[in-house]
Amino acid sequence: MDIGTNSIRILIVRVNPNHSYSVLTQQKEVVRLGGGEFPTRHMQADAMNRGVLVCSKFVQMARSFGASEIVAVATSASRDAENRDKFLLRLRKEAGLDVRVISGKEEARLIYLGVSSGLSLGNRQAVFIDIGGGSTEIIVGDEHQHHYLDSLKLGAIRLTSTCLKLNDPSPVRRPKYKLLQQEVKNASAVTIGHVKKYHLDLAIGSSGTIVNLAEIASRQFNGRPLQRDDVLTHTQLKAVVRRLCGLTLAQRRRVPGINPERADIIVAGAAVLDTLMAELGLSEILVSDRGLRNGMLANYLSRSESAGLLEQMSVRERSVLLLGRACGFDETHARHVGELATQLFDSAAKMGLHTMTPTQRELLNYAALLHDIGVFLSFVNHQDHTYYLIRNSELLGFDQTEIQIIAAVARYHRKGFPSAQKEEMQHLDKASQKAVSQLCVFLRLAEALDRSHAAMVQQASFKTNGRQGVRLRVRSAAEATLELWGAMNHAKYFKKVFRRELTVKT
Repeated sequence: MDIGTNSIRILIVRVNPNHSYSVLTQQKEVVRLGGGEFPTRHMQADAMNRGVLVCSKFVQMARSFGASEIVAVATSASRDAENRDKFLLRLRKEAGLDVRVISGKEEARLIYLGVSSGLSLGNRQAVFIDIGGGSTEIIVGDEHQHHYLDSLKLGAIRLTSTCLKLNDPSPVRRPKYKLLQQEVKNASAVTIGHVKKYHLDLAIGSSGTIVNLAEIASRQFNGRPLQRDDVLTHTQLKAVVRRLCGLTLAQRRRVPGINPERADIIVAGAAVLDTLMAELGLSEILVSDRGLRNGMLANYLSRSESAGLLEQMSVRERSVLLLGRACGFDETHARHVGELATQLFDSAAKMGLHTMTPTQRELLNYAALLHDIGVFLSFVNHQDHTYYLIRNSELLGFDQTEIQIIAAVARYHRKGFPSAQKEEMQHLDKASQKAVSQLCVFLRLAEALDRSHAAMVQQASFKTNGRQGVRLRVRSAAEATLELWGAMNHAKYFKKVFRRELTVKT
């Protein structure tokens, strides 16, 4: 549970014996715990009442799911309130909840864990910005570790309370907006100086404020809801700011894409982001819907016995493995099929049969790992179930095109063959469609070569066979007649894609 200044969030997770996890539910309630607090440094009685009520309901919800442990942290509103002990005591007595109030830097660390664990940054270094109700966390880090953490006393509720007024029905005139920006500059000057010392490849924004601003911008400029991997440009943000500032509170609540509950604090939140982007010279920011609660989960899982193994993996590999395990896949078979498929990919590249990239090789391996997860639902037509599960799972570190390619390749490991007219292919460009057609041939052959799930075939490669032929050579630990027969059944697909005759030989 994340007890924040504006909202209280709960993430309920089942941790499985094989170290995968399943998200059972995510819930959020806006409670405005920091409403009226910041001028006096005292949490208001009605705000505490709302907080205790929501926490009590969330504890009941967690128990109804069978939760054996509840991890709860409180952030800016609680750590800055002089009467926080009264609130924490009420939570313990009335909600049965022990809450840990965390520092700003610990909040920044957990946000980094939550957001970075859902991205494939590689060697790139990013600045992470999270704008909450009472504070703004700024982090510099790469895929493996953070290099700088800071927390600023700048938040959408705090800034509205000190420079404007909560639930003020009036538009925000330009002088008032300039005042907001000056407050942000004053509070962030030292941090900006530190962050500018780092080489930054990209910027990533999280939290409800940034996501909501990006949602408004997407509706305004793209004519559609916000999608995964969307970016918010500074130009778009400034246009959204001009629009919001010119509206009354009632009018802001009707802006397409806005969360009406944020209408009175959204301008102050926008001023924080607008000013930080200007001061850091950021032309755009990638939007993430992950945050503190995801970081709490990552932090919790890092203490498990399997943490060492999982932490050595990339974000992409880890998310694929966790999906497979959540579906109870045959991991030994899946890994072996992946090895054979990539062996075929490599030998085909050496022969000049294809010109695909290392990234497409990686996607082939992931499709091989997941190709049978549809059996979790039913063996009958499990290739269709596999496609659905991959397309609708939160595979972290991938963009939508990559997920579509993995799903389509896994779908066509058996029955049917991909074509531009098939539904699974219609959202892919021609280059990606061609890649799917080629990759699924390698997966079909690899799966056939481990038909018995006994790893009889240890190595597989292509060799030239005359001027127009290709021979599939395999090395097996024992007679693998069944596997070879299975591979030959896919010779017609090989010819269709690569325009070569395929023969199979040990």
